[in-house]
Amino acid sequence: MPRDSVQLSPRLRFGAAPREAFGPGKAELLRLIAAGGSIRSAAAQMGMSYNRAWTLVRDMNRLFRGPLVEAERGGGSGGGATLTPTGRKVLAHYDRMEKACLAAIRADWRSLRRLLR
Repeated sequence: MPRDSVQLSPRLRFGAAPREAFGPGKAELLRLIAAGGSIRSAAAQMGMSYNRAWTLVRDMNRLFRGPLVEAERGGGSGGGATLTPTGRKVLAHYDRMEKACLAAIRADWRSLRRLLR
């Protein structure tokens, strides 16, 4: 990452346990599932095990009122995964919150950047 850029990703906690949170990792997993239609492919792109990705998907599906990801088992048809309407809404809200956070810190970031060597 260039030295003069900033990244800010909200981590939302809905309870004390890590599985009761939603942040940049889970958002990226949802984006990759949506783009590729596969939990296995999304996991590989993120450098995580397929089992870990499934655990995160199950945690997210339990956290919200409706599941975020629907998956079909492999086999002859090849399986696959898609975001549900709830999954697309959660991801859209998260993306808007991330952009709002960046907008909120823009002026302070410019000032702070000037203090760098």
